[in-house]
Order: sequence, then C-alpha cells, then structure tokens
Amino acid sequence: MDAVDEDRAGAREEPMRWIRAAGRGLLVAAVVLAGHVSAGAGAAPGPARGDGRGPMTLATAGDLTGYLGPLLEGWNRGHPDERVTLVELPDSADETRAQLTTSLRSGDGRYDVLNMDVTWTSEFAAAGWIAPLEAKHFPVGSFLRPVLDTATYRETLYAVPYVTNAGMLYYRKDVLDRAGVSPPSSWAELEKQAKTLAPRFGLGGYAGQFLPYEGLTVNATEAVYSAGGSILDGEGRVAVDSPAVRTGLGFLARGVRDGWIPREALTYTEEESRQAFQDGRLLFLRNWPYAYAGASGADSRVAGKFGAVPLPGPRGSGTSVLGGSNLAVSARARHPESARDLIAYLTSAPVQRKVLTEGALPPVRAELYQDPELVRRFPYLPALRASVLSAAARPKSTRYDQVSLAVQAVVHDAMAQHQNPGDSVRRLARELSAITDRG
Repeated sequence: MDAVDEDRAGAREEPMRWIRAAGRGLLVAAVVLAGHVSAGAGAAPGPARGDGRGPMTLATAGDLTGYLGPLLEGWNRGHPDERVTLVELPDSADETRAQLTTSLRSGDGRYDVLNMDVTWTSEFAAAGWIAPLEAKHFPVGSFLRPVLDTATYRETLYAVPYVTNAGMLYYRKDVLDRAGVSPPSSWAELEKQAKTLAPRFGLGGYAGQFLPYEGLTVNATEAVYSAGGSILDGEGRVAVDSPAVRTGLGFLARGVRDGWIPREALTYTEEESRQAFQDGRLLFLRNWPYAYAGASGADSRVAGKFGAVPLPGPRGSGTSVLGGSNLAVSARARHPESARDLIAYLTSAPVQRKVLTEGALPPVRAELYQDPELVRRFPYLPALRASVLSAAARPKSTRYDQVSLAVQAVVHDAMAQHQNPGDSVRRLARELSAITDRG
C-alpha cells in the first residue's frame, strides 16, 4: 500500500506536507492570540452592517501547508462585503489555549470565527466564550457520526467539526506475510506477535506516543475505552476506579515490563515514533493518519512494506480517540451571521475535499472516505473511516487541561514501572476527584 502512488515526485512532496502539518502536536488546528495577519485572506475590514453581516477574522494556528488562504479567497470572491481575514498564529497548543483564554476572559471581540482544538469545546461553551449554534444551518447529516460529539456541550451544538483524526495501527506487512499471519485484531494477537515476531526480525514490538504530554493522554484513553472503561462519565464525574481501567492501563504497563514495548518509547511523541517505524525499527506503531504518507516517502525504509488497520482491543476492535479541530462563532463576534455562513462554506463538500487534498488533513464529510479517486490517492482512507466511526471523544471537562496533566503523570509512572496499575488507578481517581471538585 502506498500513500501517494501517482508519481514519484508527488510521493516525495506529499509526506513532507503531512509531516509539517503534524508538527502541531496531534495534527489538530488550534487557535492562538499573537501572530500575523495573512495576506492570503486579502481583506482589510470593511464597514460594519446592522444585520449581523460584514467583514470577519478567522483565527487559526499556523497554516503549515499553505492551503487555508486559497480556500478563504474562494469565499472572498463570492462575498466582497463579508471578506474574511485570516489571522495565522503560532503552533503550540498549550500556548494557544493560555493566550486565547486570556483574551476571551477580557471580552476581546477581535475574532469572529475560532478554529479550535476539539478538547476545548466544553470549557469555552461553559465559560460563555462561544455561541450556541443551530444544526439546521450546517451539513451535520453528512459528517462522520462520532465527530459531532466533540462539538457539543450539555447536548447543545456549540461548534461545527472541521477536520477529524483517529489513531490507527501501522504494521510491517512484509514481516507478517513472511510469518504467514494477519495483522492483529486483538490485544492478545498484538502482544503475541510483538513478543515473538519482532525479536526474530530484529525489531522492537510496539510503540505509541508515551512521553508525558497530550499524546500519552490519548494513548491511555484509547486503552481505557477499548477495555470498556471511562475516565470521566457523561456528567464529568470521575469514573476511573474500575476493573476496565485497570485492564487498559495494565496492558500498557505490561508491555514495557515484558519488553514488547521498548523503554525508549517512553520518550516518543508523534514524530519520534513515526521516525522509528519509518526507519524500520518497529513491527507495530500506533499513530495518526499523517504517518502513512511519511512512511511511504522516498527516504523511508518501509515504503511499500507496511499497512494500516484500526486499533485492536482486548476482545476485537478497539476504540480510538478523536482528534481534530472544530469551528466556533465567538460570543462577541462582530458579524455572527457571516461567521455562521463561513463555517457552512468551510464544511461544504468541495471545500472539505480540498482540506484533504491540499491541506493534508482528514475531512469530516463521510462521502469523501469512499470516493474512488481519493481512495486511490490515499489508500488508508477506508481504515481511517472505520477508526473514526468506532472512535470516541476525550473526556469532556471544563478543566480538561488539568485532567490531561493528571492522566499523563500517572500513566507514565505506571508504564515506567514506578507504580503498579492498581495503585496508579487509585491515585488517578484521587487526583481527578480533586480537580473536578474544584470545577
């Protein structure tokens, strides 16, 4: 399987576009405060109108593939009185959130549309920083079903999904073919193959993103969800002290203890883990879709020798965590009607197609994942579709940043063998209770 097999020049360039896009951390667009105004969007703000319509600003993280300016030019050509100015800003999600919340608390109304991380919806909605939306104005029926959950707070739509993401299991197809086995469809198969086949071929068994940062929260949450557990329940209450959570955490800790997860993987983010797989040092890798193109590039030792399937779980298919970004209308938007229409434009079928082909980002429109032309160009799309359809949102909390920090610290200690999984789960329950009680 090859991510881009139309020509070799394309195969060299496409991976780099995905890799640059993934530099944002989890391949999600994020909103920040300080930065520069892109000339690509073109317009100086024009005169305000009294009907909720007029010029706008769209705040987003740095557009590393350069695709968003041309998309907005398409809007500007058709809406000369409602031109949008792109405010393109830095890439750090932590810095982004800190600076943005400072601005929103001050009542700053400089932004009309926010392109924000999917984990921020609950916090921003609870604080009154983004406006509720009516689903009838947007093509929500055309979206992959699970992505809508990331855009709601207390059963109310506060944002519209723009790009999505889900983890997949990458595997060395050439190695599994020589051994006469299929890709693992359960944790038991993954563990067995990582223990037995990987050493035989001089490979590490399995890796994900296990450095203590948001990537570890994602990997741990996937293990917990796959085992049937939860970190917080639907009301935001702590639900982590359960046998299912101990099973999920135990799977990761056991992998390091028994050696089929290399200890080096405890230092991996997306890029280190991608590079290890691409260099031919791993049998299995959990990563986002962007890694497919990188591993298919001209400088990859595994190009044409690997495949990707949905993540396994303890008894069959597992559950991925959704990544991506959502578009929201600021509660202080100068022109909320124009902002709403701009979001509908950015989630339309033609624009969503360009999000994939020109922006190197997974779209939210379901039909694109079964488009024959796109599947030929991006052969992992069917596997990604299956992953998204079985995926779930990260824990919803108005204090998500603190929840995530607690998960990272506890899970990393368990994987590093500093604390057994049972004690780790009890510790996590105490820490999360302290966080949510303050909320």
